[in-house]
Amino acid sequence: MHTILVVDDEPNYLIVLGELLRDEGLEVYTADSAVEGIKIVHKTDLDLVITDMKMPGMDGLQFLEKIKKYNRNLPVIMITAYGEVEKAVAAMQAGAYNYLAKPFPNDELLINVSKAIEHYDLVREIKRLRDEVHPRTGFVDMVGKNPRMLQVYKLIEKVAPAPSSVLITGESGTGKELVAKAVHALSPRKDAPYISVNCAALSENLLESELFGHERGAFTDAVAMRKGRFEMADQGTLFLDEIGDLPVALQAKLLRVLQERTFERVGGSHTIRVDVRIIAATNRDLKDDVEKGKFREDLYYRLNVINIHMPPLRERVDDIPALVTFFIEKHSKRLGKDVLDISPEAMRLLVSLPWDGNIRELENTIERATILCSGNRIEPEDVQPDTHDMSGSHDWSAGLDIEKMVPPNLTLSEILNGIEEKLVSRALEEAGGVQTRAAEKLGITKSLLQYKMKKYKLRKKRK
Repeated sequence: MHTILVVDDEPNYLIVLGELLRDEGLEVYTADSAVEGIKIVHKTDLDLVITDMKMPGMDGLQFLEKIKKYNRNLPVIMITAYGEVEKAVAAMQAGAYNYLAKPFPNDELLINVSKAIEHYDLVREIKRLRDEVHPRTGFVDMVGKNPRMLQVYKLIEKVAPAPSSVLITGESGTGKELVAKAVHALSPRKDAPYISVNCAALSENLLESELFGHERGAFTDAVAMRKGRFEMADQGTLFLDEIGDLPVALQAKLLRVLQERTFERVGGSHTIRVDVRIIAATNRDLKDDVEKGKFREDLYYRLNVINIHMPPLRERVDDIPALVTFFIEKHSKRLGKDVLDISPEAMRLLVSLPWDGNIRELENTIERATILCSGNRIEPEDVQPDTHDMSGSHDWSAGLDIEKMVPPNLTLSEILNGIEEKLVSRALEEAGGVQTRAAEKLGITKSLLQYKMKKYKLRKKRK
């Protein structure tokens, strides 16, 4: 049950408002002065304060100031007399959630109450998530309490003590390397090296040298003996990222290392023995690659002793607020900024977006927003990611005469906003006001469409 404080020096008004709000299932406290009201604020866990502007002694503005000093997030709705608009504006500038001018319909009050409480609930949820975002021992940067993530945590804790190979699967950007680091950190090898190599980043020859090292003179640029990643990871963990891109010739050599724990450097004949735990990761379907002859079946089963699958972000949407909070704190500190807030509207938008690039795309979006946002709060316009490859998508505009279309002296923002408003308006008109269809026409989500409608004051078409 949500709790509201109503403050007014008119007893009849207190009775009327109190009964109206109680009928809506709300718990209501009342006070006939701001002095009594501030006492209730201090000793009660409130969700909203409704206060008259004009009261003897401490007036509404002074009361608002004291409330904000005690709890800056607690929403306050101001009630003003007709003609007190200047004071109402001052109240909004001082942090009031909204103001209502007497007389006002009951429905208008109840709508404002509902929105204010919803806003405060989300603000407190964001704060709770920020307070909770402290990684568990070993699970550095792994954030989320979605049931599928809880299964991942449990599996990591189970497999970490064993020496067996682990194959981590999942789409790009889901955090597969974080899983590898967690397995290592929770294993008996935690004090030994953790070495990582990206199998897709190097040519076959360079990758062979990178993994197994080389002797002096093994090839043109081999001017000195160099140890490979297997030797560097001895007694520890070697993480092979993008294992699906490992060339077939190197797959045989890797298989031998897994079977015998021995190898030779490139250009060498001395057999080197190592004790290394292998953790591999891929965003490919290795079973399909095995069937197509692109990946050795025996190597696949050697690597896939234990499989840990990372779910895509679209399957753990409930973790997005916690991830957003974590990334804001992370990048605020890295950039030397005070830790920023994020508006509830921006958080709603982030939760509604598809995130084809998963957590990596979300983090990039938050990092960009942290840099570019105005003030100390991230708003919806700061968190609109560019998820599409725009190369070639502008071919249609090659023949446009911009000088004829666009008036001079307009900024880029003014031009783009003008075009966007027209396109959104046209899509809504063509869709008969059906927002889902309009969003599909524009290639955006329904939530993003609603944000743009609000931005350009485009009213929802009534049936």
